[in-house]
Amino acid sequence: MTMRYDQSRERSAELLRATLGLLGQHDVRCNPVSFAVWYEYAGAINNRLSQAIDRLLKTQPRLDDAAMCQLYTDHVLDPDHARLGQISNELQQLMSGVAENANQAGDRAGAFGLQVDGLAQALRSRDVGAVVPLLAGVSASAMAMKDTSQALVEQVAHSRLEIQRLRADLERARDEALLDPLTKVFNRKGFDLRMDALLRTAPAPGQAHGLVMLDIDHFKAINDTHGHVFGDQVLRGLAEVMKGCVTDPRCSIARYGGEEFAILLPDSSLADSLRTAELVRQRIKAMKIRDRRTQEVILRVTVSGGVATRIEGDDPSSWIGRADAALYRSKQTGRDKVGCG
Repeated sequence: MTMRYDQSRERSAELLRATLGLLGQHDVRCNPVSFAVWYEYAGAINNRLSQAIDRLLKTQPRLDDAAMCQLYTDHVLDPDHARLGQISNELQQLMSGVAENANQAGDRAGAFGLQVDGLAQALRSRDVGAVVPLLAGVSASAMAMKDTSQALVEQVAHSRLEIQRLRADLERARDEALLDPLTKVFNRKGFDLRMDALLRTAPAPGQAHGLVMLDIDHFKAINDTHGHVFGDQVLRGLAEVMKGCVTDPRCSIARYGGEEFAILLPDSSLADSLRTAELVRQRIKAMKIRDRRTQEVILRVTVSGGVATRIEGDDPSSWIGRADAALYRSKQTGRDKVGCG
């Protein structure tokens, strides 16, 4: 979760003051849950959270602790935590059921063993009167043992299937934890993992690894003018355009944070990385955002970009820093362009 809080020291200080002001306006305790909710709201870090709070404020001007807990669970808490907890509980219940049946089978086996010992003793002593009822008891216990064993075998088989299902659920939860829920590209966590892996992989001879950083121009104005729902539509559209431009499965597209995106391009020269970034820029500029009711074009979006290839000794910070610096220069020199660093 901490990776979403990458604001500068100055910006985080501004958000701290705004958050404390928001906390004072509502009937909530000053705990980490309510602080996280209002911090993300104040910084427009989490569009879905902002929309949920705005909806609540229309009918409930002063939010309470219950509202904070629900907002935190629905929109701040990493989704994989809840799903992983559910999978863990299901697995624990499954194993408890198997263990209980196994204990019952063991108890019946122990009782059956005692009956067999009693029958053996009666046979050795030639006590005919005792043998007949003991035989009946052993026979009944044998049938019960057969039923218990069959039930245990069936439960173990069922449990094997359930464990396979839970394993698949676990893998899906792990994958979903690396995806941005809005755009369906990698989130910051997924990006960091892919970058770490790429930094450990040598490029092909004569090639390099490329990084493209892209930022939507004037995105705050888009949100302020058209609203967060419309802003989300822009983000989803941009992600789809990027997927259409970057089709190599070795490449990774990520929502780096807010309106900023990143593309990792293995075995890509600086020229090739620039061409990819320029293709994305041109296609996004050609993208038309329409009013769903009238189909009227109401917005055209542009992006600014920065490109950097990995050099010897790079770590994530230095590599991203060069691409970000190139992106900043693109912003400062007119926007709607791509530079290299």
